[in-house]
Amino acid sequence: MKRQSFPESVTFPGKTSHFEAELWFDDACILDMDYFVKTLSGIKAKGVRHDLIGSIITHYASKWLPDLSGGNVAEKSLTNSEESQESVTASWMKKRFFVETIVGVLPPERDSIPCNFLLRLLRTANMVGVEPTYRAELEKRISWQLDQASLKELMIPSFSHTCGTLLDFELVIRLVKRFVNLDEAAKSGAAAFIKVAKLVDSYLAEAAVDSNLSLPDFVALAGALPGHARATEDGLYRAIDTYLKAHPAASKQERKSLCRLIDSRKLSPEASLHAAQNERLPVRAVIQVLFSEQNKLNRHIDWSGSFSGTRSPGIGLDSSARCHSRREMTANQMEIRRLKEDVVRLQSQCNSMQVQIERLVGKKKGFFKWKKFGLPSFKGVDVIHKIEEVDEESEFGKETPLGIKTKLVRGKTPPPKWRKSMS
Repeated sequence: MKRQSFPESVTFPGKTSHFEAELWFDDACILDMDYFVKTLSGIKAKGVRHDLIGSIITHYASKWLPDLSGGNVAEKSLTNSEESQESVTASWMKKRFFVETIVGVLPPERDSIPCNFLLRLLRTANMVGVEPTYRAELEKRISWQLDQASLKELMIPSFSHTCGTLLDFELVIRLVKRFVNLDEAAKSGAAAFIKVAKLVDSYLAEAAVDSNLSLPDFVALAGALPGHARATEDGLYRAIDTYLKAHPAASKQERKSLCRLIDSRKLSPEASLHAAQNERLPVRAVIQVLFSEQNKLNRHIDWSGSFSGTRSPGIGLDSSARCHSRREMTANQMEIRRLKEDVVRLQSQCNSMQVQIERLVGKKKGFFKWKKFGLPSFKGVDVIHKIEEVDEESEFGKETPLGIKTKLVRGKTPPPKWRKSMS
């Protein structure tokens, strides 16, 4: 094989672009591995940036191993059966040597190699059975950039005969735990936590369909992230619901342990409504979701009742001593109309949840004594009548937002006990 030397006229540091480097390595990719390592050492000695070196390595590796190119098929590879008549064992040994060499020449900087390329390299390393030290190095580098990983590349199949799952679940658990244990400077702030949480929830939803996935592994990955990492619990709820669908024989205690992972306060109204209708969840979990939605509803009503007062520019003045302009009166009326719409919408959601809980009561009759819970009933109509009365008065300029707040607060009556029927 004709070996090409590194051109002395090329000046990489600070002048050569990413495109120019790849053009040169389209020809340099015919080099064997030993000579490539020597050539790469010469490039490093010239002071080339670490991101450019990483680009050179990924380009060279993708030419020889199509699996590392992210879907692009290379013209020449180590597994081209038409050009090589060697045995499968020899081909795998050559792949193993190639992967170990590539890992050995990776730049030490954290962002020099894309995370998805490292995941593809780790998948190939697990497939050909490289030394544990090389796999540990790849896992460490991936954990540094886990927030940049994609779900497709993270779904690495399990190549172990002792593992019963289709995906390498234990690998993802190790990566997430490594990421959580990184120092704060290496995590790129709270945004990285949120991205990893979304990635983990999506991975759980995909892996949950595997009937061989054990409950301890699922709980270990779902609980590996701290509570503040998830801005919303909808993704985790979807993964748990998928797991319960794929494991209908799960015991009541196992279902309870799964539902303890969900913070019902972070569920969206749509997810809460779905959970209230979900027969796969334990009754206690459904009640907890309904309590959380009821608390949200009450807080929203309290906040909406005081919203106009907090926005009033003359809150410290006597309401009768101020002369309100037409613009202020129009703004007050618009706020009151928005408040009425919010109350109607929230009342509809609350009524739907009450219907669902009454159905559950009918199915589980005698299981709970509902009067002990003292669930309040939301009387949205009374609040709307109060708002309409305030709205009629505000049209003539007789009331201010402070007065509206006072009437709403004084007009609130303690909610009655939750009735067992909707009549």
